[in-house]
Amino acid sequence: MEIQPQPTYRRKSCIFEDFKKFNISEQRFEQQYCSIYKARLKALKDYLLQKAKIKWGHNKIVTLEQLSERNENDTCIIIGTLYKHQELKPSLLRELSTELQLQTQPARANYASFKDILYLEDETLRIKLVDNHINIQDVVTGIVCAVLGHELKDGELSVIDWCLPGCCPKLSIFDRPLETQGKILIISGLDLANNLQSLSTDLLFEWITGMIGCEEVHKDVASIVCIIIAGNSVRGSVETHNYKNYFETNAHDAAIFKETANITHKLDNFLHPIIQCCPIILMPGEFDPTCHTLPQQPLHPCILPQCFRFKSFYGVTNPWIGSINSRIVAGSSGQPIIDIMKVAGLVDISPLMWLERTLLWRHYAPTAPDTIPAYPSSKIDPFIITECPDIYFVGNMEKYDTKLFTGLKNLGNV
Repeated sequence: MEIQPQPTYRRKSCIFEDFKKFNISEQRFEQQYCSIYKARLKALKDYLLQKAKIKWGHNKIVTLEQLSERNENDTCIIIGTLYKHQELKPSLLRELSTELQLQTQPARANYASFKDILYLEDETLRIKLVDNHINIQDVVTGIVCAVLGHELKDGELSVIDWCLPGCCPKLSIFDRPLETQGKILIISGLDLANNLQSLSTDLLFEWITGMIGCEEVHKDVASIVCIIIAGNSVRGSVETHNYKNYFETNAHDAAIFKETANITHKLDNFLHPIIQCCPIILMPGEFDPTCHTLPQQPLHPCILPQCFRFKSFYGVTNPWIGSINSRIVAGSSGQPIIDIMKVAGLVDISPLMWLERTLLWRHYAPTAPDTIPAYPSSKIDPFIITECPDIYFVGNMEKYDTKLFTGLKNLGNV
């Protein structure tokens, strides 16, 4: 009986480029967070000026300072940043005022309530927005927008209409047919602290390396040109502890440090044979051993010494944007979208829909630094979307979902 040899499939190659948009070269924390909002408004104001002139061309564009000089019923356009006042969102001052409580307050699923108030602020002042033309649950703090309305007697702004910056124009060129580009595998939430010996992890490893499956499966796996691991590879969650004294705190921290070192060593061993088969882009997540503030910086090479020896292993930031075979790919490990859902409080809108809205807001993380920790940039806001991605993803969500997003000049996968 003659045994026919199994066909061999050569994995397709890819051209990778990291835009390094979120890399922080020098960390300085003495500056205030107000600089981020000023830079955000300055960067997006010109786009909104153009859209406002097209949409409401006959109305005058004014600042909040100039608004007081106009008549009450004079309709005008104001460009500013939305601020959503919420009593339930975390507050450092509130924590300090209640620091004598014996137990910490439990984390909330969301910060929304019927007492939420929406404001619009520019470089000088802030004004309260009223009327039902803006659903307060559809927006979050940090969105830059243009508002059409008029001032009321009590100093509030009655909103007639409003507009957003909109999605960036598509700049990338489809210079080759899509079927020749190969596929990208996106993974998140490996959580090796709890899943190292699980069957799903073993099957994932064997599938990527071509150790299981039929001929069609091997052919399909060989078309994967790159693997993106979108955060929470070490842990998927952390436990909250109420420390009683200094020695208990130190003992617990030492135990966590030792456990994390063991898990990162196992992650290094898990990825080492995979990196020899396929390039890997590793993003940190909320519970991975790197800085907690966004943008999270790449994991240190000392944490994964075996993987970082390979040129095909790329430690990147969170969020991240880059190019794979001339396709612009961008995404995060989940914190911006999770925080947006907390601030909005709408249970009927999926994470994918919020991800799509960030394209229209032209911002990766609008709630940073209000309710999500962020580095206090002084001159620019790195989270502004300046390139329209061909593939836009978010990791560590409860379920998989996808959508083809199309606009007047945009076409991409979300």
